[in-house]
Amino acid sequence: METLEIKPVKIAEHYKEISAMMHELHLHEHSLFDKTAAWIDIESSYMRHVINMQDECDGTCLVAYLNGVPAGFIFGYVEDQDDSRIEVYLGKELYVSDGYIAKEWRGKGIYRKLNQELERIYIEKGIRRICRFTLVNNTRARSFIESEGYVVTRLQYEKWL
Repeated sequence: METLEIKPVKIAEHYKEISAMMHELHLHEHSLFDKTAAWIDIESSYMRHVINMQDECDGTCLVAYLNGVPAGFIFGYVEDQDDSRIEVYLGKELYVSDGYIAKEWRGKGIYRKLNQELERIYIEKGIRRICRFTLVNNTRARSFIESEGYVVTRLQYEKWL
């Protein structure tokens, strides 16, 4: 029988574990978008960024352990809105910046449980808006996100020169 445990972790204290999963996430993103930076080129700065966001912006990193083995994670942090926003909601929002489930554990509802726990934590803190991005051709992630009640509000266009 498989035992799933979801634990909050400090990224700085679990650097190797989180960085390894971030690496896999970036490999997947690179397969969907060839402009995704190589993890070796950004690991240090990106890991410093998520550690800072966890420490300075009420960030939460949840790791799912299946039978004691890390199966995946989700990470989000709180962003303050400034006066450049055009939406009605002006409170703080949760930005879900990263998430990943190892290939061998996908399809078991683990990411859904991580997402639900992350949302529960921030709803209890009074957050009423959650934002997240995914690549336009990441149909699996888009399907999941939409099934959880998220709606597309903007499309980002890019032109690489």
